[in-house]
Amino acid sequence: MGDIATVTGLVKRFGDLAAVDGVDFAIREGEVFGLLGPNGAGKTTIISMMSCLIPPTEGDIFIDGASVRKQAIAVKSVLGVVPQEIALYPTLSARENLAFWGRMYGLGGKTLSSAVDEALELAGLADRAKERLEKYSGGMKRRINIAAGILHKPKVLLMDEPTVGIDPQSRNHILETVKDLNAQGMTVLYTSHYMEEVEFLCDRVAIVDHGKIIAQGTLAELRRVVGDADVVRIGVDDAFADETLDAIRALEGVEKAERADSTLEILAADGGAVLADIVSALTAAGEKVHSAEVVEPNLESVFLHLTGKSLRD
Repeated sequence: MGDIATVTGLVKRFGDLAAVDGVDFAIREGEVFGLLGPNGAGKTTIISMMSCLIPPTEGDIFIDGASVRKQAIAVKSVLGVVPQEIALYPTLSARENLAFWGRMYGLGGKTLSSAVDEALELAGLADRAKERLEKYSGGMKRRINIAAGILHKPKVLLMDEPTVGIDPQSRNHILETVKDLNAQGMTVLYTSHYMEEVEFLCDRVAIVDHGKIIAQGTLAELRRVVGDADVVRIGVDDAFADETLDAIRALEGVEKAERADSTLEILAADGGAVLADIVSALTAAGEKVHSAEVVEPNLESVFLHLTGKSLRD
């Protein structure tokens, strides 16, 4: 299938700050496309421009052939949006919230009633449809937030960090829901700073940092960026000396090493072979080692390789 969305030369400035700085990517019809990056990387700003909430400073976005600059109404007609913040009314029930948003999409009568029923089933909350949202858990609110975005069966669904701050059960439910929607033919743009979610869901990924796309491709293509390098992840105390980090970086076989709070992220050609040297260096420096693991090449190691820092930073 062809591209259903293209982003070209996209720039968004707020004063002197370039929140998005020359971004280009395309989303193929029927795929789950991921935007992966740390908080503040520019992901939400990209989503906001794609959903016509804020205008680009430069560049354009075409969704289903329509420009966000010139044909915003046509763009909105094919979009579903799941924002990072909960876009629901707490004193209304789940059914009332969905009925309200369904009317905003132009649905009515039996079509609206059927769409609300389907969305509640998808959210796994049909049995609690009459409860007010203020009584829902954070994860349940997130699930209804997604239900509101798919009532009108959009061609393209934009999802901005939909699992932030929720319980593991609701998180798993949301990830499986995205899989199901995509299996039904819906194109999804999924933003996250959780590497494991993007690896689980996405056909292709663009890695974003400081408003720029620093790499994009399939998971296999991105992993080839670091070759056979592993990530060695070491749990240490928060009071970790910078000199010790310099000593780790100087070890043979270590390509890069960074600390994010109480975790060391170390990129090494052969993580298993260098692990003992790393632990010895830490012990000699008087540092406590709380945990250690070697992770095969993944998006975390790609990000560390490209930026010199952990995705968790």
